[in-house]
Amino acid sequence: MMGCGSLSNGYAVYTCDHCHNYLYVPFTCKSRFCCSCGTKYTLDRADTIARKSINCPHRHITFTIHQTLWPLFQKDRSLLNLLFDAVSYTILSWFYEQNHKENFTPGFISTLHTFGRDLKWHPHIHVLISEGAAGNFTPWKKFDWFPFIMLRNRFQTTLLSLLDKHFGKQNFKSLKNHIYRTSSNGFYVHAPKIKARDIKSTVKYVIRYSGKPAMAQSRILNYDGEYITFWYDRHEDNQRVEETIHAYAFIKRLIIHIYDKYFNVVRYYGLYAKNHKFSSKFNYILKSHVAEFRKQLKNWRSRIELSFNHDPLLCSCGHTFHFDYLVQKSYNSS
Repeated sequence: MMGCGSLSNGYAVYTCDHCHNYLYVPFTCKSRFCCSCGTKYTLDRADTIARKSINCPHRHITFTIHQTLWPLFQKDRSLLNLLFDAVSYTILSWFYEQNHKENFTPGFISTLHTFGRDLKWHPHIHVLISEGAAGNFTPWKKFDWFPFIMLRNRFQTTLLSLLDKHFGKQNFKSLKNHIYRTSSNGFYVHAPKIKARDIKSTVKYVIRYSGKPAMAQSRILNYDGEYITFWYDRHEDNQRVEETIHAYAFIKRLIIHIYDKYFNVVRYYGLYAKNHKFSSKFNYILKSHVAEFRKQLKNWRSRIELSFNHDPLLCSCGHTFHFDYLVQKSYNSS
């Protein structure tokens, strides 16, 4: 990440056939910890979701877990997959119960966040779900009410059962009993309604940290060479809080949120995971011809032109640079 855009990590060489000038374009790092590469990743992901999303009201649901479980998921990152499994079962099983013959299937997207506003480890799942579903015989049925109590209890029961199976009943029994005693109402689930025109902004919010660091650089107020001061809005009362910690402690808070390689932070379920028999009848947020056009603008040249109103391959002589060859990063044989 520190070497993103540095020529020392390799670059592409472009040549102007008219005046024989050279242009060196350095490689980017493609890291999830890079603000620049992360922004590109998030924009691409937002387009993908918009292309899959049905043009209907959606609900944003947040599934959180008991804080005594947080260390388990930090120690063994593979357990994060169980969070996704528990959420998907909670949602799909409830829709199935509405009509067994129809087996209504909604479309929803789950995104993992592992941090709170203060950057501490706090794994939870954000879900963007359609307020409607397709059945075996009915192309579309509206579902604009979600039972909070059911979601809380079923999510808690499902996740604890999965963890019980993973660790073994005897090893997990005491912690499981403690959670049931202290969380008699189930895990916290928040599902506010979303205005139809806010769907795209909600998509960006849900996935904004899927490929970027857990905190924007703009939240850093000061660094004196040893201590860093940053701010966040406290979740309980939305009041701004400023915190000063040692640089090493700050780096530690950030790097624990770097996902394992190949780990899927954003996952698709139901109608958004595969084609349904009624998929051709749906009206999607991003039209196919618009999606294809935007896909053609995803190369680095078009992105720079759109962002800075400057063609990076335009030579000073007025002609266009053409790709010549690549220079890879060299590694010492020792």
